[in-house]
Amino acid sequence: MTPAEPAPRVVVADDQELVRTGFRLILTARGINVVGEAADGAEAVAAVRVLRPDVVLMDIRMPAMDGLEAARRVLAQVPDCRVIMLTTFDLDHYVYAALAAGASGFLLKDVTPEHLASAVRLVRTGDALLAPSITRRLVERFAGAEQRNGAGRERLHSASTRAPRPGSPAVHRDLATLTQREHEVLTLLGRGLSNSELARTLTLSEATVKTHVARIFAKLALRDRAQAVVLAYETGLVSPGGSAGTVR
Repeated sequence: MTPAEPAPRVVVADDQELVRTGFRLILTARGINVVGEAADGAEAVAAVRVLRPDVVLMDIRMPAMDGLEAARRVLAQVPDCRVIMLTTFDLDHYVYAALAAGASGFLLKDVTPEHLASAVRLVRTGDALLAPSITRRLVERFAGAEQRNGAGRERLHSASTRAPRPGSPAVHRDLATLTQREHEVLTLLGRGLSNSELARTLTLSEATVKTHVARIFAKLALRDRAQAVVLAYETGLVSPGGSAGTVR
């Protein structure tokens, strides 16, 4: 963080007071402002509406309103906010839905203090917390399960059929606005390729690839690469188990 850059403002939402206290102490000691805490999803939504933080650390499993629904409401009301989902178990089955809802990534609750602070600063800049290849593996696992379970997939989509708005889930977006090259770039993004890998695959400069990625994000109202990966699966550009080496 540069000296001129203000410290990130964070709300911590978790039903366990000990977790909230621990995260607040860790972040405060590293120059990050914890401006609010919440014990359930409804409190988290209310806190974000009033406090307008840069980042919310959101537990997935909370009473009254779970973190997934709270994340949807937070991002609908404050699109510039970034949400990091917290989970106790690796590869929690809610992770895919959380990414589809617009979360910028997820952390395990046993995260190291250094990683926690770095994650907050990373997503505050607009980047995704998960590496594209990790996001792809998560989406492959859970999108594949959702496709095999039509009811689960329908539940995920039911919250996403309203007209798109900034920060809304990255599904049902109109890909017709993309050029052929942008379709190719989005497909490869969905398969987990980095900018350098995209450049090699498409025989382009990294600067040109970054321009294409920025235009895709702007046209489709995507907040980061994690959402781009989810969108590629939701629209059928990429299917679970698809190769990362070629464009369809």
